[in-house]
Amino acid sequence: MPVISLIIPCYNEEKSIPLFYDEIIKVSKQLSKYTFEYIFVDDGSFDKTLSVLKSLNEKDEKVKYLSFSRNFGKEAAMYAGLKTSSGSYVAVIDVDLQDPPNMLIEMVQILEQGEYDAVAARRVSRKGEPPIRSFFARAFYNIFNKMSKTNIVDGARDYRLMTRQMVNSILELEEVNRFSKGIFGWVGYSTKWLTYQNIERVKGETKWSFFKLLIYSIEGIVAFSTVPLAIASFIGIIFFMLSIVAAIFIIIREFIWQGSAYGWASMVAIIFGVSGIQLFCIGIIGQYLSKTYLEVKKRPLYIVKAKSDQ
Repeated sequence: MPVISLIIPCYNEEKSIPLFYDEIIKVSKQLSKYTFEYIFVDDGSFDKTLSVLKSLNEKDEKVKYLSFSRNFGKEAAMYAGLKTSSGSYVAVIDVDLQDPPNMLIEMVQILEQGEYDAVAARRVSRKGEPPIRSFFARAFYNIFNKMSKTNIVDGARDYRLMTRQMVNSILELEEVNRFSKGIFGWVGYSTKWLTYQNIERVKGETKWSFFKLLIYSIEGIVAFSTVPLAIASFIGIIFFMLSIVAAIFIIIREFIWQGSAYGWASMVAIIFGVSGIQLFCIGIIGQYLSKTYLEVKKRPLYIVKAKSDQ
């Protein structure tokens, strides 16, 4: 029987895992011509997540788990799950049930037709989210798509079902600084998008604070676009030209009114403005240098402390 692999990243999800397992079992019974493997990746949780996974593994041999030595992040968890998977179809799905498990049935039916290589989910509403978070999320997608040749659909989730060929292509990208939404788009392949309304977590609280999402967004833009470097250069040129114009203006004004070029306030304002732009540009360059530094060190993306036997 063909195998469907489910990659389920977990971080402090002891309460959500049993509920998710019950739901996914219901779905698997409706896809009876497939064998499932459930690959739970414990991303260094400090609650009883690992104990819950071990119990499930003892009860159901289809349940596999990896447990990291510390928290390496969701990107590392997804990559580890993809490397471990063996299915002809592979899905990434969140354990908090914000990704509806029953959508897998339609995803499988679409891939079986052979027209698409992936079926992905996107939210068409952000009901339940703080308005400011929704605003910045939409702004990120707009900025990313304008800056990068890789396109990301607004509201795109990591939740998707992919063919083995697409998964193998993703695994060829071994970069440390991973941004999976961009990677999914970069490798290409034809993708069918399914829409759904936002669903709130079944248990617990989100692990993504506004600050973490902001940092993640910046990393995504830096990983898939060099436009910020061009922007920094462009801003530098503009301010250089403005400084020349200002200098000419001050010289002319000095010739006409004498003594008008003096004044510490105007000088301080100019210094602050130019210094701010310089720091901004250096910061952008520093982002790219830091990513290069991390890639060159060739550190492993994750370290597995414990895993299931099978």
